[in-house]
Amino acid sequence: MEIQKLYDFDDIEFEDIAITLVRLAKNVPDHEFFYQVNKINDLTFKRIEDLIFHGSYYDYYFPRFEAYHKFTKTCFTFISNKSSESKQKKLQTELFSQEENIKFLLNNQVEVQYILHSSEQFPDFSVILLPENLVFPIQDYILGSEEELYQIIQYYE
Repeated sequence: MEIQKLYDFDDIEFEDIAITLVRLAKNVPDHEFFYQVNKINDLTFKRIEDLIFHGSYYDYYFPRFEAYHKFTKTCFTFISNKSSESKQKKLQTELFSQEENIKFLLNNQVEVQYILHSSEQFPDFSVILLPENLVFPIQDYILGSEEELYQIIQYYE
């Protein structure tokens, strides 16, 4: 008797995710940055449950801030690129384990402070005004399905 395949992963189409990278011109705490963002927008960003990444030796916590746009009914989420906290699960016994107590979601973009993500498939990030004196011009970025951050965002949606 032959077992029927329920899913053929070769036939499943994975859509890329459009995100925006936000670099700060000054080193300011999260609460100060979002105070400025909330002051100039109709949106009100508030802190929600942290994104948690489970490594082999550490659990990493990344702050998230979320707001809903009233007219488009779109959810916007800022995710910190750098972990704010890490909790050690077990002692490292390997000399070169490649895991430290600080983690970046985008390892090749360590100068990025926040990753801006939207619930829309084709997001319009221009509805969010960012304080000009605090932020460099934003950069659009496409996440492919093979990237680790893609899998994390899909899990938290």
